[in-house]
Amino acid sequence: MSAQAEVRGRRPLGGVIFDVDGVIVDSPHERAWRETLAGFADPARLTSRLYQAHVAGKPRLAGARAVLEELGVPDAARLAPLYAERKQRRVEQLIEAGSFTAFPDALRFIRALRARGLRLALASSSKNAARMMRRVRLDAGESLPALFDADLSGRDVPHGKPAPDLFLLAAAELGLPPERCLVVEDAPAGIAAAKAGRMSALGIARHADAALLRDAGADLVVTSLDDVPVDALAAGRLGVQPA
Repeated sequence: MSAQAEVRGRRPLGGVIFDVDGVIVDSPHERAWRETLAGFADPARLTSRLYQAHVAGKPRLAGARAVLEELGVPDAARLAPLYAERKQRRVEQLIEAGSFTAFPDALRFIRALRARGLRLALASSSKNAARMMRRVRLDAGESLPALFDADLSGRDVPHGKPAPDLFLLAAAELGLPPERCLVVEDAPAGIAAAKAGRMSALGIARHADAALLRDAGADLVVTSLDDVPVDALAAGRLGVQPA
């Protein structure tokens, strides 16, 4: 890779579609998956790398099955619904307790995009995303969801990530063709979904997983959204030091 990576859009960017967990908020999902693994396998075996590579970004049941299969748990398909249910109860407890924070760089990035007139959408596979977003308050007391033009988080679609269904639906709700949309993701499954939908993909590597995001097809990978030059992005061109 050259010292400077560029993505040149065919047309100026019209909209940005955000995953929530790991991109906007430091959610308790990984913690909940690990804590509720007891009884199925040793929780210590669910490393952050395994979580990012095989679970993050996927619908709940698919994530549960992926964990059990990756850890070699017998009868994973039958046990996955029980594991997914236990995980859901635990993550709801953690969210209610406020065991998550918003990433400051993400909040700055979102405001910068809004200031340049770009349309914004939320598109997380998680049905818990909306609950977390409502609890985030900005400096003026404004709720974070108010900055977005569409919220498809938790929306049922025929196929979850890495299929592009959710992102394509988000682009349609923004009134934009996929080619004029950028997806911001922290999970390989989300990056793959963006590329399958003919969208540009920006990977945010918050877990020392830049290589996983590049391998999934990310056009650019950064370790902080502060590194993204917003004016160049809006013009359909990015030039940043790669992570």
